[in-house]
Amino acid sequence: MDRPKIKTAIPKQRYRLGSYQAVVLGEIEGGDERRYQHILALVREGEAQPGFYVTAEKNPRKVAQEQGAFKLRVITEGMNEEIGSSDNWGDLEAFAQESLTLAAEALGLGGETPQRLM
Repeated sequence: MDRPKIKTAIPKQRYRLGSYQAVVLGEIEGGDERRYQHILALVREGEAQPGFYVTAEKNPRKVAQEQGAFKLRVITEGMNEEIGSSDNWGDLEAFAQESLTLAAEALGLGGETPQRLM
């Protein structure tokens, strides 16, 4: 899996989504070429490492002017897919809502409502 490389990050929000714990990270210092604004990481109960990520990554200036400042990417064991770009995903609340919706759909948890823990 092409996991985000994270040197340091601050947990901003925590959720329970079905059998998953989710944390939204901010103030991220990455260890790869990507410039992360926010990361949602989901860990299934009983597992040690996240198996599902949604990232908001800063777009290059030219792309940002045309499509939006941040691109949304979904990363799992079998997928690394850019979903699209928007200025909205720089906002923590907008990112959290969109990424939890994407996670619920991708993991077949459409009937689950995320419960905010922090």
